[in-house]
Amino acid sequence: MSDTVKVLGDRIRLIRTERGFSIEELAEKADINTTHLGRIERGETIPKLDSIEKIINALEVSFEELFKNIRTTAKTNGENDTDISLLINRLNSLNPSEQREVLNLFEILFKLIKK
Repeated sequence: MSDTVKVLGDRIRLIRTERGFSIEELAEKADINTTHLGRIERGETIPKLDSIEKIINALEVSFEELFKNIRTTAKTNGENDTDISLLINRLNSLNPSEQREVLNLFEILFKLIKK
């Protein structure tokens, strides 16, 4: 599957967990099969528009919020940069103070690695 599908699935999972729903609870609320929702979250299937609509209604988010800051990166050396995309999306979901805390942690890690 494409990076976009994987990143979208991760974004759905992230919002679901932020809202405190188990996968079973969201599936029931969205009237979607639990197995299908799991495949969407893992990026194993491309969700149809009606499934996305059910999910955003169940999560009580807008299309804009679901797709906010979703980026995919170009392939480099034949490999996907999905992990970087996921990290960027998670960082973008934090407030500025939390982003600074994460940056401080990265700075500490980089210093440890370079020693």
